[in-house]
Amino acid sequence: MRETRRQTFDEVDLLLDNARLRDELEPYRDESIDPSINRMPLHAENEYLASMLAWERAPALPIAEWFNPPLDLMPPDSLSDAQLSSLLNKTIERLFSKNIVLRCTDHLSDRELYMIVYRDILPCCEKMVDVPGKAIEWMCVEDTETWLRYYASAVERRRYQEERGMPLPAAETPPYRRQLPGQ
Repeated sequence: MRETRRQTFDEVDLLLDNARLRDELEPYRDESIDPSINRMPLHAENEYLASMLAWERAPALPIAEWFNPPLDLMPPDSLSDAQLSSLLNKTIERLFSKNIVLRCTDHLSDRELYMIVYRDILPCCEKMVDVPGKAIEWMCVEDTETWLRYYASAVERRRYQEERGMPLPAAETPPYRRQLPGQ
């Protein structure tokens, strides 16, 4: 009897949270709210709605400004290789602390990766959303050939070749193996 009563209270709490979340999302409502969410379990629907609300309310800021003080890196050409590598590793850890995960970096030297962080990632305006378990994944590969060469699986390579009818670059092991946070 007690367990059934507790389950009822839990379900009532979930229903109340769901109603509150739907009310708070009403000003933002458009076709992006998937009608299939009504087929989700209530706790999953609430998580989905809460993440949408967090997204809608989050400010869009340059990633450098997500930090206090703002993350301001030295220009790459002003650093020795040792200084740059050390600063790159610290910066990658700081980015990860804000749920920013770098992907496909093993084809880049430290200097090349630092340049991407300095030139592309830090000035990029993104929604600063803090949703547990969610991260911004920054793909550090800029062209299909590099992805095919270093990162595509055999299945992905075969599918790409079948769809495009083009010869593929030889598959290679990336030259700068890294173990980054979040991998």
